[in-house]
Amino acid sequence: MENGAEADNFSILNCIDLSSPDIHKSVSLLKQACLDSGFFYVVNHGISQEFMDEVFAQSEKFFKLPLNDKMKLLRNKKHRGYTPILDELLDPDNQVHVGDYKEGYYIGIELPEGDPKNDKPFYGPNIWPEPDVLPGWRQTMERFHGEALEVAKAVARIIALALDLEVDFFDKPEMLGDPIAILRLLHYEGISDPSMGIYGAGAHSDYGLITLLATDDVLGLQICKDKDAKPQIWEYVAPLKGAFIVNLGDLLERWSNCIFKSTLHRVLGNGQERYSIAYFVEPSHNCLVECLPTCKSEKNPPKFPPIKCATYLSQRYNDTHADLNIYNKHQT
Repeated sequence: MENGAEADNFSILNCIDLSSPDIHKSVSLLKQACLDSGFFYVVNHGISQEFMDEVFAQSEKFFKLPLNDKMKLLRNKKHRGYTPILDELLDPDNQVHVGDYKEGYYIGIELPEGDPKNDKPFYGPNIWPEPDVLPGWRQTMERFHGEALEVAKAVARIIALALDLEVDFFDKPEMLGDPIAILRLLHYEGISDPSMGIYGAGAHSDYGLITLLATDDVLGLQICKDKDAKPQIWEYVAPLKGAFIVNLGDLLERWSNCIFKSTLHRVLGNGQERYSIAYFVEPSHNCLVECLPTCKSEKNPPKFPPIKCATYLSQRYNDTHADLNIYNKHQT
């Protein structure tokens, strides 16, 4: 295989067809994936390949801008906007005080100035490039944000059935009826060297309910099915044209009482530029995440105390992102 990846260190993932009328097969495939690796592919999700190509093209246009122009759009306290290289440190035990060799751009659900929800973490207006700099950029990203949310809701309905819940369990207003849904454009470059603590993205699990990931054709994503193994075994996830790679987040692991896994993953750079688009889907700000009734028993009591979604997310973001004050020199 290319990029120094041997054929035997690729993970084989289930593929779920969202257009399939056989819901029992979809539930079975998803449940098997969630019990095994917490990762699976989703195809025939309703977003056209032509539009996906346009989103990637617009993403690349942004990251090709001069750094000074990108820094004018630096992320704010609501986690909207540009994140420079080394801004995020996901695996401090192994990254030797050096952050991820990637840059990104956060886009949330757009709320107008004055909306009462703007007082809450993760809600508020987005930061957008000027239309004369990137014509049509905002419209493309807003459209993709909306379409990706519908894909996530469709996946969540299958997850609900796999957990023996009502199909619309995650559609409730306090969950995906009023979600924290964050689109993140990502650009990787450079060569990773795990022996030196250098990664495109350090080992981490995602924080929320589920993540949808679209990638280009450059290899980089790896997963570790057993985080407690010594040594850890890392397997590549192959890019699949037209598919989303879906993985489960920490909140779903808490909901399911560890029946479903939030799996460690990381990105290794190989010297090629790599673009990906992550869509993080979390329940609403005030949603109380506690063990589901179908996932506990006398012999298997809840492993985690209840926690509000915003409390958990705020702590995880604060732990992994640089203090914004270090960028003050770029604001003058």
